[in-house]
Amino acid sequence: MTTDLTTLQAAKVVDARAMSCPGPLLEAKKSIAGVKIGEVLEIWSGDANTKNDMPRWCEKVGHEFLGMLPGEGYERLFIRRAK
Repeated sequence: MTTDLTTLQAAKVVDARAMSCPGPLLEAKKSIAGVKIGEVLEIWSGDANTKNDMPRWCEKVGHEFLGMLPGEGYERLFIRRAK
């Protein structure tokens, strides 16, 4: 089953557009505790490395990386908290 990211409602949105690597990833690590298991965290990042780092981190720690959408000059990344 594929999640339609365009209609997804995130429980929390973190704006990390002004941060360079590893800032967005550190914000995701810190912020994931602020959403309930099964809910979605949305990270906004202008750093190109984040789109590679975030899926790897999710796989490593057991959260579900749902995908990303382009914003205007940044990426919108979606993570479902799994534990």
